[in-house]
Amino acid sequence: MKLFLNIDKALKETKVTIEAPEMDENIQELIDSISGREQQFLIGKKGEMQHILKPDDVHYFHAENEQIIAVTGADSFIVKEKLYELEALLPSKKFIRLSKSVIANLNQMSRFEASFNGTLCIHFKSGKKEYVSRTYVPAIKELLQLNRRKGE
Repeated sequence: MKLFLNIDKALKETKVTIEAPEMDENIQELIDSISGREQQFLIGKKGEMQHILKPDDVHYFHAENEQIIAVTGADSFIVKEKLYELEALLPSKKFIRLSKSVIANLNQMSRFEASFNGTLCIHFKSGKKEYVSRTYVPAIKELLQLNRRKGE
């Protein structure tokens, strides 16, 4: 990768241009970093206490009773953000939508099982599990490269 930096006092604003032969995970990570999508922390509420949550520690977010719950290995917390807001804030390389009501941290997944009805059951390092709805299965399979042999 080549890097060019041009400091010019005549410029009124900063402009970033990325030129690449194709989009890959390194480019996406770079875009996430530059655009500020790498969320530093979230605030989760448990009872009357406010907790600082690192996104990497969250196994998944899910909607329950019109609230968004962040599930970590140790506990669950209510966050104020909506799922679509979390999807925009969190790095797309690490967090993926499993269904209309769940966003999961790829780094906290431990295994998965395919079921006969076309869904996937994702098991997390915490021992908890969530299901991928059929609409999102192709994207998960592509991301996890489950169909490697088809392309070969």
